[in-house]
Amino acid sequence: MTDFDSGSQATVLVLFTALVTVTLLMCVMTGPDRDDLTNFYTGYLSLTPFKNGLAIAGDYISAATVLSTSGIIALAGYDGYVLTVSTALSLVLLMFLLAEPLRNAGRFTMGDVLARTMPGRAVRIASCVVTLSATLPFLVVQLSGAGSLLTFILDIPHGAGARTACIVIVGSLMIIYAALGGMRGTALLQMIKIVILLGTSVVVAALVLHRFGWNPGDLLRTAQHGSGTGPAFLQQGLQLGTSAGDRLDFVGLQITVVLGVACLPHITMRLFSAQDVPAVRRSMSWAVGTVTTFCLLVIILGTGAAALVGSRSIIAADPHGRTSVLMLSQVLGGAPASAGATILYSAVAGMVFITLLSSVAGMTLAAASSLAHDLFAHAARRGQAEPRTEMTVAAWTSVAVGTVAIGLATLVQKWDVGVLTTLAVCIGASAVAPALTYSLFWRGFTRTGLLATLYGGAACALVLMVFSKAVSGTPSAVFPTADFHWFPMQSTGLVSIPFGYLAGWLGSRLDHRRRGADSRESQRLYEESEARLLAAAE
Repeated sequence: MTDFDSGSQATVLVLFTALVTVTLLMCVMTGPDRDDLTNFYTGYLSLTPFKNGLAIAGDYISAATVLSTSGIIALAGYDGYVLTVSTALSLVLLMFLLAEPLRNAGRFTMGDVLARTMPGRAVRIASCVVTLSATLPFLVVQLSGAGSLLTFILDIPHGAGARTACIVIVGSLMIIYAALGGMRGTALLQMIKIVILLGTSVVVAALVLHRFGWNPGDLLRTAQHGSGTGPAFLQQGLQLGTSAGDRLDFVGLQITVVLGVACLPHITMRLFSAQDVPAVRRSMSWAVGTVTTFCLLVIILGTGAAALVGSRSIIAADPHGRTSVLMLSQVLGGAPASAGATILYSAVAGMVFITLLSSVAGMTLAAASSLAHDLFAHAARRGQAEPRTEMTVAAWTSVAVGTVAIGLATLVQKWDVGVLTTLAVCIGASAVAPALTYSLFWRGFTRTGLLATLYGGAACALVLMVFSKAVSGTPSAVFPTADFHWFPMQSTGLVSIPFGYLAGWLGSRLDHRRRGADSRESQRLYEESEARLLAAAE
């Protein structure tokens, strides 16, 4: 419970209503025509680099980044700091290696990029399967967390019925945003989110530093004491352990985050809305600057929560620390009934709410776009679907994806589903990242290699995760009372990432067809694509 009076809770509820009303109105006003595919998928490429950069940053910063990462910092210190840095580095890697080639090679979805030199139904289907595999777990995590967080924010008893109602409300809104707004509508939602997020975070971070006389050393010393771990707060090991195997697991997790987060389909899809190569370059500069700034603020917020709230209170409210930022705003605001406390808490609650809404809307749009464009329009209709028909399918697939995500989130709301976030990032690093890098930079990459990378990398990550100690065999696992694990790590990246790259290489080398007509055609398409990329870069 939040210990705020009914007047403060009414203020928060009014703020939520205002945010929903404004953002829904903007989505309806900017939504595409029913037969305008380009507007639905890219927003007519009409966003300036600054606006598109903010939208990319908004898609990139999910509710997990805001809440879970700050909670890890508050409870695990150093491990959370490294995770935050890895999150920022992932976007830097995307900027320097993949952003420009992706913008030129793709049109609407990841399937367009992969099929540019290897067209065919199998490639489109595989792209859609991997997109759903990487997106749906993230959606379930966000919606499941929304139930607990909104009941905490609104001071509602944490019963299953209240959490389910919150999940359904947030899920219904995300369906509306994705179906009506398209790329341009969700981009406006992401821009509103990032402005509110940065503005509120700057204020809270400034209040934290002011509390300690703007002395980071005092803040860290107090955080060590508040965490209850002392000097260990600034040493690796509080999150995963200190043994040699745990340290290896920690390294693997950071590599997975760096390679996987920026390659997730809902992030790469945003690049296609840039007008040209110079525009995507400037957009990524704005996005990297925004995300890096926010990651620095998250470090201050998480450390401030450890110092001012304390690990005992944070764990009592949520064992994973996802409410640490909200609890920090309560401490900084003063007496619960004061005007300052009400304003600050309402601002942070609004920040969390808009972050939840925008995160799930962007992911829903990416999943629905792949189903409509890759699976329906190209795999089922072989590229002959009418624009109006494809738009209708995209709207209904948004409903279908949202409904499935709501149902799954409701079923698993009592579980610790944070492992699904790790699974999604592992699939991004093990299947999507190898497929994109091979497709964009290796001429010898074949259709068989591509399918082996997509299916093999995703399957390897899934199997290892199911039988990892993150799912069973440890007190912090999803099923703490069961033990069927044989993979000794909590993230699969150290094994599944090399497996994904190796599968693509072996599949291409062993594909005898690449020496025949298929190979010559693929080589011709690759050379034509390279010529277009060079022309666009110039």
